[in-house]
Amino acid sequence: MKRLILMRHAKSDWSAGAGSDHDRPLNARGVAAAQALGDWLRAQDLLPDQVLSSSSKRTGQTFIGLGLADDTPTTFTRDLYLATHNDLLAALRQATGNVVLMLGHNPGISITAAQLVSTPPDHPKFNQYPTGATLVADFEIDHWRDADWGNAVARHFVVPRDL
Repeated sequence: MKRLILMRHAKSDWSAGAGSDHDRPLNARGVAAAQALGDWLRAQDLLPDQVLSSSSKRTGQTFIGLGLADDTPTTFTRDLYLATHNDLLAALRQATGNVVLMLGHNPGISITAAQLVSTPPDHPKFNQYPTGATLVADFEIDHWRDADWGNAVARHFVVPRDL
């Protein structure tokens, strides 16, 4: 079995005056949400052994806010910045961990979540996939290369307002 934790970055600060969208940071609510999501992951014993993340400032800050183990293999790549659902699946198929946290952006993250699960979770915010939204999905596969659309089972879905 393989497990994916698919997370949209926490709330960003549109008023920060960042030079580019890629450099936009989290706002105070986003920082608090990232910490709450990290606490939730630990409470559920959902700790990744690999992290694949967009290289944007807000995904990096979300990751830091989660407070995960410093020795977790982590890749920050521009390839996941505003990546499409097909790009995200391609990156996931290259993963090596058993529990992979993937941090990214909408609309790619929400489309990926909707297409990966065989049945969507019963949550009113799933289709909107707001900032900080997190899906935990299990795949009955031995290798990530076998991950495909519709072959994951949703185990958890949470948004920061739930916490």
